[in-house]
Amino acid sequence: MQQLARPSTGDTLNMAGAELPNLEAYDHWASSYPPQPHNPLMRAEQRAMLEQWPGVSGARALDLACGTGRYGRVLSATGAAEITSVDFSPEMLRRATGPRRVRANMMRLPFASAVFDTIISGLAVGHASDLQHWMNEVARVLAPGGSLLYSDFHPNAAATGMTRSFVDDEKRRRSVWHFPHALKDHRLAAHNAGLAIEAVRELRVGHELRESFPGSPLFYRRWHGLPVVLVIRARKVDAC
Repeated sequence: MQQLARPSTGDTLNMAGAELPNLEAYDHWASSYPPQPHNPLMRAEQRAMLEQWPGVSGARALDLACGTGRYGRVLSATGAAEITSVDFSPEMLRRATGPRRVRANMMRLPFASAVFDTIISGLAVGHASDLQHWMNEVARVLAPGGSLLYSDFHPNAAATGMTRSFVDDEKRRRSVWHFPHALKDHRLAAHNAGLAIEAVRELRVGHELRESFPGSPLFYRRWHGLPVVLVIRARKVDAC
């Protein structure tokens, strides 16, 4: 498959590359991972996230698996009162901005229950091997009535053999571990965790993703209509 961005600029979908454990991969990736959407795929993803963006003015917000902090910047720009940035990679976290940066595994969050009004997570849930466990942990730290907005690479893209990849500082292409989760599994996990899904967006090649890039004519002909990104917004159900 043709890559979706020039090498070393960040998230792409690709068909090849040596696979690394995710912590090592993201530490390698951090130096070339800008804190803004930097290729067509990520720009399409962020547009879709912003279309579903919850009201965050005055909110206690969590930027979960923050990377170098692109959604932390959006949270700040849209009025969140307190922003906590969490990532497992110390190299990624070092490059994020904001006063509250916490190194933690997103499957074991070091926070009390119901302490966040909003949780944003971009292109990260696919790193969780157990989707239900991830959803339970997110729901635990989310206050009743709070909003969850997250994105991930679409399982249909993974089914074609596409992988998440980048080019490291030594010019080697790397792929990161990724677990595809079907939409029905997202719906079930959310329901079981006490979250009500309010919106689902599937970004498709040639539709929501249509920006030109080197090799894009072939890419768009080959994969037209294929969903490549999933965006979900949910709300924690108020306790009765």
